[in-house]
Amino acid sequence: MPDPVSNAPPAPMRIRARGRSFLALVLSPEAPLPLWLEGLDYQIARSGGLFTGKPVILDLGLLAETTPGLATLMDDIRSRGVRIIGIEGGSRHWPATAHWDWPETLDGGRPAGEVEIPEDPSTSATGPVSGGGTLIIDQTVRSGQSIQHMQGDVIILGSVSSGAEIVAAGSIHVYGTLRGRAIAGVGGQAQSRIFASRMQAELLALDGYYAVTEDIDPALLGQAAQAALNEDRVRVTSLPA
Repeated sequence: MPDPVSNAPPAPMRIRARGRSFLALVLSPEAPLPLWLEGLDYQIARSGGLFTGKPVILDLGLLAETTPGLATLMDDIRSRGVRIIGIEGGSRHWPATAHWDWPETLDGGRPAGEVEIPEDPSTSATGPVSGGGTLIIDQTVRSGQSIQHMQGDVIILGSVSSGAEIVAAGSIHVYGTLRGRAIAGVGGQAQSRIFASRMQAELLALDGYYAVTEDIDPALLGQAAQAALNEDRVRVTSLPA
């Protein structure tokens, strides 16, 4: 007789899922739109690729349904290489926006503070490189500067000002105060860490996961601390004295 067990259908494959948070920029156009688009062109030219590949949410809260130029605003923004993943503050039922290709609604996001757009593209990805692909910056990174290094670690011998950004494929070491944004582990290096002699970061990101100032234990602010991934969360802990 046939074995009834062998004729049973195979058990369904287990599906594994996990959460991952990403930081999106929010653009809030203002009237008159032609002048706002001129300002956007100016910032794109001077920001060193701030919007390149970044997810952007378009906030229409400062506009009315009769704002001149609203009908072409979506195409105007997308033609500048800005990737819009969500729209808030407006309505699909406005005559000027009824023909838009509206992205799916995104819910559950939370504000992460204002992003200061760099004013000078010459401030990105520059500095001496030592052995092992480590980039060493021997001065303070000023507000508006963006240091990007995709070959290894970044070491900052000074501080990182509010509004400044450090992006690294490996770990980030700040021997002064970290007040700006530190984005480490770019490209899947989940073992990377962020170290600061005085932790006051606006944003910490590791392998696509992020934490903002409000996520850091207040007792650690201004203290020597490190950020590491633990169970798909960016966790900040103190450094040994």
